[in-house]
Amino acid sequence: MSRSRRRAHDRQILALGIPALGALAADPLVSLDDTAFVGRIGTTSLAALGIDAAIFGLAFFAFNVLAYGVTPLVARALGEGDADRASRVIANGLVAAVALGTLVTVVLQVGAGPILDLMGASDEVAGEAAGYLRIRAVAAPAVLIITLGHGAFRGHQDTRTPFYVTLGFNLVNLVLDPLLIFGAGWDLNGAAVATLVAQWVGAVWFLILIRRRLGLQFAGVEPSELFGLLRVGRDVVIRTAALLVTFTVATRVAATIGDAEVAAHQVAMQLLIFLALSIDALAIAAQSLIARFVGEHRRTDAWDVSVRLLQLGAIVGGGFLVVLVLSRSVVPGWFTSEPEVREAIESMWFILAVMQPLAALVYVWDGIVMGAAEFGYLAWAMVVSGVVAIAALALVVPLGWGLPGVWWAIGLLNVVRAATLGWWHFRPAGSLRPRPGVA
Repeated sequence: MSRSRRRAHDRQILALGIPALGALAADPLVSLDDTAFVGRIGTTSLAALGIDAAIFGLAFFAFNVLAYGVTPLVARALGEGDADRASRVIANGLVAAVALGTLVTVVLQVGAGPILDLMGASDEVAGEAAGYLRIRAVAAPAVLIITLGHGAFRGHQDTRTPFYVTLGFNLVNLVLDPLLIFGAGWDLNGAAVATLVAQWVGAVWFLILIRRRLGLQFAGVEPSELFGLLRVGRDVVIRTAALLVTFTVATRVAATIGDAEVAAHQVAMQLLIFLALSIDALAIAAQSLIARFVGEHRRTDAWDVSVRLLQLGAIVGGGFLVVLVLSRSVVPGWFTSEPEVREAIESMWFILAVMQPLAALVYVWDGIVMGAAEFGYLAWAMVVSGVVAIAALALVVPLGWGLPGVWWAIGLLNVVRAATLGWWHFRPAGSLRPRPGVA
């Protein structure tokens, strides 16, 4: 790749990635904010929030097809000059968002008790977690509409609009959290109500902007487009569910070890998600740019930008490693004053740090594979990785590995993901590799 081409790709990546970074960082920052506020209530509330966070991760983000699937589908349609098809993808995505969100709400309301039992929560923790779970469940349709909004605008090469919307509704949450948790005295339920209100504000805002800026005119469900989205959705759901089941099993194992350990695990998971979503800005650029280049039959550009994104991901991951190592004695105190929880956090801090460079490559590869529309491969690669990690997690309690063992298993997940995705990308017959005589 020539220097001029690399600079051109860097400009495109930054134009999409920087606003996407702002949007992606806003949500986990608010989750970190929730964790910091709730951590001041006590270990029981923080443990309850950790278990609820794992449940919501599985319930909501298994449907990330509404962003991960819609982005490359819309971008490819626009690359092929078919704006009508791009609009139909978005319209049918909205139908899916409302239907799936309503289903999630019903399941969580009816099944809150059994779900918490499966998570292994103690009676005291389960009592607090149940109220938060039922309140937040009402926001499920809003969460999926917001997710669809991100995918629609990213597919149009616009990551600024999702950033502004995300920043706006998360500021609502930031203001309401202390007012409802401490001012109204609602404790953990106050955090749930704050998030519920903020997410519905974001959903309504996105619906208005999709209609006004993207010119969406809903003319009913288009079966062929909806089924096409659902086929992609099946693979994305398998991929995301495999990842989140692995994280949920990790939380379950941490809860079995003890309340202090699951509280520490919640803090570490929020940091992991924050760092992952920060790097995901590069994955979003990959989804949008590679899908567009493939749609425009610019194979060499698709390959060059994929390699450049991996280079940038490795640099960012290395930076995160350094920051975590240097902040080991400072950051845990931001989330808890409980000595047992801080000690548990420090026991796995080094593991969280050293996994960052490889994890960064994995997140970027996810975006590259999605941009190439190889959703089926991505799904089954994640299933294999999850099975290996869960097998390791099954040994943690019997062998007495404690919380560090949980996090070494999460690190193993990234090793297997990197091996499978790297093989797909660099194999001689790879779908993105330039061919002689092909632009």
